[in-house]
This record gives sequence, C-alpha cells and structure tokens, in this order.
Amino acid sequence: MASPVRAMIPARNRPLLVLRPEPGNTATCRAAHAHGLHTHAAPLFAYGAQPWTLPGGDWAGLLIGSAAVFAHAGQNLGDLLPVPVHAVGPTTARAAQGAGFTVAHTGSGGLAPMVAALPPGRYVRLAGAERVALTPPPGVEVIDVVVYAARPLPLARDAARLIASEPVVVLLHSAQAARHFAAQCDSLDLQRESVALACLAPRIADAAGKSWQAVAIAPRPDDEALLPLARQMCQIV
Repeated sequence: MASPVRAMIPARNRPLLVLRPEPGNTATCRAAHAHGLHTHAAPLFAYGAQPWTLPGGDWAGLLIGSAAVFAHAGQNLGDLLPVPVHAVGPTTARAAQGAGFTVAHTGSGGLAPMVAALPPGRYVRLAGAERVALTPPPGVEVIDVVVYAARPLPLARDAARLIASEPVVVLLHSAQAARHFAAQCDSLDLQRESVALACLAPRIADAAGKSWQAVAIAPRPDDEALLPLARQMCQIV
C-alpha cells in the first residue's frame, strides 16, 4: 500500500519520468513543463487499434475511461456520435468533444463511482484490452467493446541511465504500466530505492509492488491532481 511522502530539506528538483503512451505522453509532458518540472518522455507502451464491431440495439450512453479511445477507435466511432458520453475525467471529456461527441457527464473519481450513479439503461464502454472491471448497479447494463490494445516497450536507454545515475520521480497512469515498469527495473538491475512513484490511483500503487523510495497517490485520478503531487515529490523526496 502507499506510504506517505515525508518532508525533507529541499534539494534541486528531481527529474520526472513520464511513461504513458502517446498521445497522452506529450500532453502530460507539456502540462508538467507548465508546473516547472524537468520531464523525460519514456513511453512504456504503444497503442494500436483493434478491429471491433458495435452490438446492435439502442444505447443510453457511452462510457469512456481514456482519451486513447478517440485516437484509435477509427471510423466505427461515427455510428455512436448521437450517444451522449460519460467521460472518466476532464482530459477524456475534451477528447470526446474534439471528436464531435456531446459530453453528458465528466467524472472525477474513476469509472466505478460514475457507473454506480448511472440511471438505468444499456450502456457501451469502449476501452483498451486491459481495463478495470465494473460492477453496474441493478438496472444498468454495460457492454464492453475493446477498440485498442497496448503493446509493451522496453524502458528507453536514456531513462534507464537516468535512473541509474540519480534519484527520479516516475509518473504511473495505469496498473499495467506499474507492473511493466517494476519488471523493467528488476531486469535491468535498477535500484528501486532511488525511485519515487507518483500514482494516479491506489490500485496502481498496489500493482507497482514494494521497495520504492516513496509511493504517493493523487487525490483524484487525473493529471490536474497528479502533477501537483509530482511537483511536490520532485522537490522534497
């Protein structure tokens, strides 16, 4: 489980590694620069589109847990344009609007609480191959349709050299990335004790395992909450 970030005498800011796939990596790095952070882009996954078809019937809403859906779902998305979107957070909501969708609701605490509050009806969730399981309330049906998958990449050599040479803070946006990053560190004999993790959600911190110098969790699962946390960790960890 996550350990609290302990205040220490500030030194120079630590570098920040951003591991999420594109196009999110560039967006997060740009936002991190605005917070005054020294970022290094090192995507650990590459997204690729998956062939998909939409089940028949009417839909009360479209559940989207990642902006990557709009980048990789392809032409079939056009069939869903009349369906209102329930977006996991502000970034996903902006991507939905940019793709021509109407956003009915923007969440702030992940998909699970948003689904728990849905009115009765039949909903479709477009998602990646790795996704969080949902437990809809009575009267709510959620059909999962996989539209993209993430292919793991090796940790970039520059990122590995950076971890080996000085303490760093690492942003983790998914449990899949947390597990893969931990495995890469172990296979490359990189010391976890010099790495602090800023995690988007508790399950991500759990997936990363133990022995990191510090682990902290954003108060909300979005970059608007994660990046101020990372800035604090870069200054004091």
